Amino acid sequence: MTDDLGIFIGKGETAQFLDLARANRHGLIAGATGTGKTVSLQILAEGFSDRGVPVFLSDVKGDLSGISQPGAPKDFLFKRAETIGLEGYGFKPYPTVFWDIFGEQGHPIRATISEMGPLLLSRLLELNDTQEGVLNVAFAVADRQGLLLLDLNDLRSMLTFVAENASQISVEYGHVTAASVGAIQRRLLTLKTQGGDRFFGEPALKLADFMRTTYEGRGFINILAADKLVTSPKVYATMLLWLISELFEELPEVGDPEKPRLVFFFDEAHLLFSDAPKALLDRVAQVVRLIRSKGVGVYFVTQNPLDVPEEVLGQLGNRVQHALRAFTPRDAKAVRSAAQTFRQNPAFDAETAITELGVGEALTSTLDRKGVPSIVQRTLIRPPSSRLGPASPAERQEVIARSPVAGVYDTAIDRESAHEILTRRAAEKAATEASEREAEQRAKEQQKLERESKRAPSRRSNRQGIGEAFAKSVVRTIGSQIGRQLLRGILGSLTKG
Repeated sequence: MTDDLGIFIGKGETAQFLDLARANRHGLIAGATGTGKTVSLQILAEGFSDRGVPVFLSDVKGDLSGISQPGAPKDFLFKRAETIGLEGYGFKPYPTVFWDIFGEQGHPIRATISEMGPLLLSRLLELNDTQEGVLNVAFAVADRQGLLLLDLNDLRSMLTFVAENASQISVEYGHVTAASVGAIQRRLLTLKTQGGDRFFGEPALKLADFMRTTYEGRGFINILAADKLVTSPKVYATMLLWLISELFEELPEVGDPEKPRLVFFFDEAHLLFSDAPKALLDRVAQVVRLIRSKGVGVYFVTQNPLDVPEEVLGQLGNRVQHALRAFTPRDAKAVRSAAQTFRQNPAFDAETAITELGVGEALTSTLDRKGVPSIVQRTLIRPPSSRLGPASPAERQEVIARSPVAGVYDTAIDRESAHEILTRRAAEKAATEASEREAEQRAKEQQKLERESKRAPSRRSNRQGIGEAFAKSVVRTIGSQIGRQLLRGILGSLTKG
């Protein structure tokens, strides 16, 4: 069951395909835990790869790494293939590149501070409006002085420079307080302890390395190891938002191509939007709306469709909705909301069907060539050809070793940037000030010696005068005493006589 113009998803009343020419109109894979979202993501990634479309996906649970390995023959897989009429079903691995911010389960992904920009950094650091303003000032001063902001050390040094020169900078850029700078510095320290410093630096990721195909024309599937990263949800969300923003900024317009240039799958999509400020939500909605003209498809994977803001949800034309459970009023609202987004099928009630779907079964609706959503179908999802479950550590390392980017990103580079320049300036300034103080001290000592030299003769003259006076005093005293003694002797004699 194949179609050169689409990816076979599964079968309901009819075979269900995702039209490649409308795959850049984005999509949503939703459903409760354990209902088959991961398999739906996996078979779509396989379909894109087979048709020469590179894929990026985040592996939150660690089980998508099995895409790099051939599947294992199992009865239930063959039974599903037979049920939906999938002819020639077999097993094969897919070309895979593993990535990992921490560099443990794949090639490191890095971005520079400048590339991230103050808006996403403020989101990452959870800054208030005042602190975000100070961060913008730091970026503006760095740009004006030609200082590269590459890693966290650069940003911290830049903030220190801003604080030390706050009075002068405030005149031109607005009020900068030591308290705001201190608050940002503390957030940066926390980010560093969470491993965020490994994300910032060089060599920075070249997005072209996400858009590779094999010699046979199959698209590489780029898998981000996110099982550890997702424990720091702000870092995870910010990194993914940075990736999509960079694609939007760098890729040229191509309109609606026959197939996407790249497809992104964002798992745990609610983390992208949780507690996000309105300015950031507006930015995400804008990027999602416009990036399709760059030939990029964005697919959000989440448990509840309500996790995705309405301004974004309305732009997701291709839907795979797995089962939802209506245990709470919010769950019931999610079921109702999900059902209302489909073009209704008179054969069944979509709202009721969503709560009755089995594992590996979904409601599907895709865009046709005219961009019109198809009537919703209750669909059995096709089985994957790659492994269900994770690759072993040894298998993962083997894939990493033969990767097309092996050795490109594995070693960090620390070239001269803001931290080194500002540190050198501070050292030179300190040395100059120390030299000036030393010269000033020598000058003072020299002046003192000159003053003492000028006063030296008069002091010797005074000492001689004092000596002479003392001698004269002694002589007078002695003479006086002798005179008195002689007088008394004479008188005595006279008295005795």
